[in-house]
Amino acid sequence: MMIYLYLRQTATDYARWKEGFDTHLSARQAGGATGDALVLRNVDNPHELIVILGWHDLHQARTFSQSVSLQLALQKMGVIGVPEVRLLEGVG
Repeated sequence: MMIYLYLRQTATDYARWKEGFDTHLSARQAGGATGDALVLRNVDNPHELIVILGWHDLHQARTFSQSVSLQLALQKMGVIGVPEVRLLEGVG
């Protein structure tokens, strides 16, 4: 069963956000991420981003979603406010 970490966030600058997202890859992998990543941008609001990351283990995904590493990365990436975070499971 795959677990997905869903993050809906608002970033001040996409280029800054993308650089931080790419830089944070090793931390995601160390936290158990599979490498599956889907990045989506709202066509009506390009500052709104949705990221879906894959995990094999719910506990690791939950731990990462609450980690200081993620919070610091989001700050460096220029994320405004508190992102919406959800843990989802694949069912199909």
